[in-house]
Amino acid sequence: MKNHILFLTLFLLTFAARAQREHPFTYGLMVGPCHQYGREALYTDLLAYHLYRGSLPKPEADRPLVTGAPKELQWQGVTADKENKFRGRSFNNGYLYLTYPSDREQTALLHATGHNMLYFNGTPHAGDPYAGGWMVVPVRLKKGLNEIYVRTSQFSRFQGLTAKLVFPEKPVLLSVDDPTLPSVVIGRQNEPLWGAVVVVNTTAKPLTGLKMRSRLAGKDLLTDLPAVPPMTTRKVGFRMDVSGVQEKGTAKAALALLHGGKQADEKEISLSVVGPEQHFAQTFISAIDGSVQYFGVAPQSKPDGTPPAFFLSVHGAGVEAIGQARAYESKDWGVLVAPTNRRPRGFNWEDWGRLDALEVFELAKKQFRPDPERIYLTGHSMGGHGTWYLGATFPGNWAAIAPCAGYPTLAGYGSHDGKIPEEGGTAVEKLLLRASSPSNVISLATNYKPLGVYILHGDSDRTVSVEYARQMRKMLGTFHPDFTHYEYPGGSHWYGNHSVDWKPLFDYFRWHRIPADSAVNVIDFTTANPGISSKMRWISIEQQVSPLKYSRVQLRRDKKKKVISGITENVSLLAVSLADFAPGDTVSLALDGQNPVRYGIKTAGETIYLAKKAGWEPGEKPAVTRKGPHRYGTFKEPFNHRMVFVYGTAGKPEENEWAYNKARYDAETWYYRGNGAVDIVSDREFDPRQYPDRGVVLIGNATTNRAWNRLLADCPIQVSRGQVTVGGERLTGDDLSAYFTWPRPDSPTASVAVIAGSGLPGMKAADANQYFAGGSGFPDYMIFGLDMVKDGIKGVRKTGFFDNRWRLEGGEMVGWK
Repeated sequence: MKNHILFLTLFLLTFAARAQREHPFTYGLMVGPCHQYGREALYTDLLAYHLYRGSLPKPEADRPLVTGAPKELQWQGVTADKENKFRGRSFNNGYLYLTYPSDREQTALLHATGHNMLYFNGTPHAGDPYAGGWMVVPVRLKKGLNEIYVRTSQFSRFQGLTAKLVFPEKPVLLSVDDPTLPSVVIGRQNEPLWGAVVVVNTTAKPLTGLKMRSRLAGKDLLTDLPAVPPMTTRKVGFRMDVSGVQEKGTAKAALALLHGGKQADEKEISLSVVGPEQHFAQTFISAIDGSVQYFGVAPQSKPDGTPPAFFLSVHGAGVEAIGQARAYESKDWGVLVAPTNRRPRGFNWEDWGRLDALEVFELAKKQFRPDPERIYLTGHSMGGHGTWYLGATFPGNWAAIAPCAGYPTLAGYGSHDGKIPEEGGTAVEKLLLRASSPSNVISLATNYKPLGVYILHGDSDRTVSVEYARQMRKMLGTFHPDFTHYEYPGGSHWYGNHSVDWKPLFDYFRWHRIPADSAVNVIDFTTANPGISSKMRWISIEQQVSPLKYSRVQLRRDKKKKVISGITENVSLLAVSLADFAPGDTVSLALDGQNPVRYGIKTAGETIYLAKKAGWEPGEKPAVTRKGPHRYGTFKEPFNHRMVFVYGTAGKPEENEWAYNKARYDAETWYYRGNGAVDIVSDREFDPRQYPDRGVVLIGNATTNRAWNRLLADCPIQVSRGQVTVGGERLTGDDLSAYFTWPRPDSPTASVAVIAGSGLPGMKAADANQYFAGGSGFPDYMIFGLDMVKDGIKGVRKTGFFDNRWRLEGGEMVGWK
């Protein structure tokens, strides 16, 4: 009996100890709406403005957010429901205030869901807006009161918000709640497969020399892991030897995280094992950031040795790529591949979603070797938008496209990040919105001319109105020779797998082929950004007159007469392939009604460059030091090339702390939105030779970041403590912020993205990272003050584009003051 009592006592004590390892938040204060973030460079946030200035009063129930705030902006008490979820009308673009009194300094993991971001004791951290539940944020509790401001959105009001502190038993641990894993395909097990899980570092030191040991079906494999900075998480890739797996079903793999030769943590993961005829997930190392990504495959059902057709299918919001692939029955005449958009919601198939689709497209073409004439694009919902967008942006890639239940633009529909504004009221707003012009497929719609277009939509869709399909049908009817439109009677947004796997749609695909370039003699092509899309068959728009305004070429080629003629809009440098003419031919190129340029072909496969000056004349391929398709600018472009975050350590302690926290915040956001990982290094550690041809995100200013002069010495925009100079103009104060890009002087392709402030208030105003919102537009440079956080557009001092030589004086600049 005594033993039973002792065992029960020990059990209860153990249970109580474990229960005390978590602290769920059940009461807080809420206020809102008080901020506005969206798909644009501008944002306003009254609470953040006062937090950055140090003028935010301590929240109290029934007290205003700040002195003079409207009556509706009063803090209100809120209690979590039975599910520990906070809900309330004020969560619509508001804040939830939580506190935790700690009796000592200690480390914890903050788990929150349903929020856009948060400030923990003033430090920004990424949110979990889609309530996935796997976002883990290491935080350091101070002795005394710890304060958390949780930024909410209109979706938080409905889905609810949770928050808790977890006190980990280990300082370094593995989290397998958010894995990226392949399928094991029986018969294709010759090479190790890549997977990825999260390493959590709750210590104050970086973790280096880490290794991951995977054990699967008796086979061990060891993988070296990248460094994990202090108080961060990082998703890391590891390899698995799958050669011992023999049976379909599920295979268990044991993972061991090794640090200094000792095991720091271990976890188990499950892999799907399928036959070669079944749908599967395939992982790969992404060139975008070096992380492990995957795509889903519906294999050809009856391969006969001839090149198959190829279908690229882009999924809807919240849908996994493998789920998208499984919605289709395997086709006997082709293979279907579904990329991820980096996440089930990701980037709306724009920005890094676009890059993911293109990366998977190229990888899958190499693997499956499809018939180059039979390549098709389709997608559903957000993927319907992706189909409209990718189809208009890269029209030469597809024989036909089929948007299903899709919306054409983020300006018209939007999503969690809101809509792209359609029209700016001032010169500053118009220029900022121009940076989003690549997103507007309505302005690119003539690019659909050479494609077959099949529009499928349920006529009772309440999620994405059928009116979007009718809008596009009406527009295509004004110029398109080959499109069809079908509304499924009674169809909701999803009315079964035939919402995408629709036989008439695939029959329509069968009728279409991509003609050879030599057979196409008429081109009508529009682009907004040659750095995104420059080429259509035998022409390429290399440079524009006005950056990111729409550029269009309408050309006709007569091979018998050896004449190319037509008109151009907003083109300053044009490349024309003469591969279909023979050496010795003299070709006449007549553009815009001006005197023709006559060119004698010397060797096969030549390309001529035409420059627009007083008239059109022979030009040269853009030097790597100038703008061109290889590197065209905008602040977001450096994030595309295996970015490395370089934070400053040469400033004051609070400036250095901000720089590291900003790097960590952006890395957390990139992980959440892009399923990726970023190298974070200090300016002391950064050696450009160790990161060749990679985008550098430099955080700090010329005073605080030692890497500044190595990368930005020749840039006409300079930021130092107390001032910003833009060309010959000098702006002073400690509250100025800057986002801008500049070519890496040691690379022909990579650039630097600068996140800078002239002082701590300006640095903090640069914290907002709306550049990770899909479709959001940022020009080459933007200088703004802390007052933008309160007053919006009026706080923008200067914004614009460099010219094609990366000069200020030949570019475009607007500003308020």
